[in-house]
Amino acid sequence: MTHPAIEVPTLIAHRGYSAAAPENTLTAVRAAHQAGARWVELDVQLLGDGMPVIWHDSDVSRCSDGRGELASMTWRQAQALDVGSWFGDRFAGERMANLEAMLALLNELEMGVNLEIKVNKGRDPITLVDAVLPMLLAALPAERCIVSSFDGAALAHSRRHAPREALALGALYGSLPKQWRAQCAAIEAFSIHPHWPRLKRTQAAAMRRDGYQILCYTANDPSAFQSRWAWGINSAITDEPAAFQRYLDNRKEG
Repeated sequence: MTHPAIEVPTLIAHRGYSAAAPENTLTAVRAAHQAGARWVELDVQLLGDGMPVIWHDSDVSRCSDGRGELASMTWRQAQALDVGSWFGDRFAGERMANLEAMLALLNELEMGVNLEIKVNKGRDPITLVDAVLPMLLAALPAERCIVSSFDGAALAHSRRHAPREALALGALYGSLPKQWRAQCAAIEAFSIHPHWPRLKRTQAAAMRRDGYQILCYTANDPSAFQSRWAWGINSAITDEPAAFQRYLDNRKEG
């Protein structure tokens, strides 16, 4: 069996175009699209009432005008939050996006998504995957979606939802563990998502030999990252897709 026919882009906009708009919002995804990005990376987790939302942190204090843990919040309470003003006055009134609205926007824009199953401390990966995967698989074609996570249980359960030809899985790593090969083989991974400054050239070569796509996070200095392309990196996940693209275009012209 093969993986979905995914054409991984050179650049993936991290949490949408998060250098230009509030992260993980509908506005950030629209901004990424306007900047020419074909794929975005987004985080999904559950509110206390079971609603899947696009959000990174376990609480709302950093990216909203409120306080509180997602685990104790209802959708109605979450919708009362302003999740844009912290980033800039012109984003005042932005609301938290649920997964359904985000998937609808991705379809409208014909964009791909690297959706991270965000398992924050104390949260249940199985419940999260069971809420997210049926919606995702019903909404997006397999060639426009990668599901990634740092959480091994989330990835294993995701694979139980769909075979490799119907769902691409990506293993996220800070530092690459010795057992990465066994972990990736067990979930029939499509891609490996390493923290780019910690990735060694020999590790990248091994990943390539084993047939994995390599999506590095979070690369915001295109000149510092430049040498990594020769290692066979497929994609850089970046807060700055437009600036990164300008740098790559200038290198080609030069």
